[in-house]
Amino acid sequence: MELGSRILTSVGVPRDDAALVADSLVTADMWGHPSHGMLRLGWYVERIRSGAMRPVTEVATVVDAGAVAVLDGRDGVGQVVTARAAHDAVRRAGEHGVGAVAVRDSNHFGTAAYFTRMMADEGCVAILTTNGSPAMAPWGGRAKTVGANPWSIAVPGGVVLDIANTTVARGKIYAALERGETLPDGWAIGPDGAPATDPRTALDGLVLPMAGHKGYGISFMMDVLSGVLTGSSYATGVTGPYVPDRRSGCGHLLIALRVDAFMDRQEFDRRLDDLIGLTKAVPRAPGVDEIFYPGEIEDRNAEHAARHGVALPAKTRRDLDRLARSCGIDAADMLGLPDPREAEPRCSS
Repeated sequence: MELGSRILTSVGVPRDDAALVADSLVTADMWGHPSHGMLRLGWYVERIRSGAMRPVTEVATVVDAGAVAVLDGRDGVGQVVTARAAHDAVRRAGEHGVGAVAVRDSNHFGTAAYFTRMMADEGCVAILTTNGSPAMAPWGGRAKTVGANPWSIAVPGGVVLDIANTTVARGKIYAALERGETLPDGWAIGPDGAPATDPRTALDGLVLPMAGHKGYGISFMMDVLSGVLTGSSYATGVTGPYVPDRRSGCGHLLIALRVDAFMDRQEFDRRLDDLIGLTKAVPRAPGVDEIFYPGEIEDRNAEHAARHGVALPAKTRRDLDRLARSCGIDAADMLGLPDPREAEPRCSS
């Protein structure tokens, strides 16, 4: 996290904001989701350097109406914009039982669960939707106009869902490219319409929706909530974080439901524990060792990473080293890379 913070502050991001962004990326790696981890840091830096994303985030309140607010992110850093919206939604839920905050003109914010967990820790059921750049075609179409448009729901007690509406998040294809791996069948098709197992071909083509037309339909509606309703961009008007020089225009919707406005918190906890117990006690299919509730695997991965650390792919470490050096930072030791000066040829006497 220290390296991420230093790189971001070197390009003008305030220290506290840089720490938040770096923590969100490292947390994704710890959860076992490198697709949304430190490999994205270079994308953010390039967008800041080009001016597409502003290093200093200045959120403006467009609508302030009791339980409801609309915020303008003004092309600020996505994690910073979303964290402020999450805190605002929780504050409004504290006053009204529910808080709904719409965000326009933000940027990519990493993992949605980072923010819904933040809200759940404050005693709220948290719902977060976002839109993204086109990744798949509308059902029956051949051109990309629909984003993966992920969404997350988290509740106090550690149950968390965070999914995209494609068969796989596009970031996982980038992660496979980082590791030099091929893709499973069914993730994507290439520009020619044939199944794509090469990550580069898949990125040039279409990511397939989850559950066929259902995934497309859910993703479309997430664009309604995140883009149309918020006053932000939508469909082909949204630009992804890997494009260095175009403003994003992505929008988010955050909803906080204060649990104790609905029922006694202890009763909620008891009922949730009962649901978890019933779910984990279901007879297992052949070859299955354990049934998990949403968010449980990430919690276990984070516990393991806290004890043993996170192993980043070699390409990610090399890319981070180049990025750090471009910012005037020597990161070889932090990344476990050899000092490049030691590889230089030396003249014998």
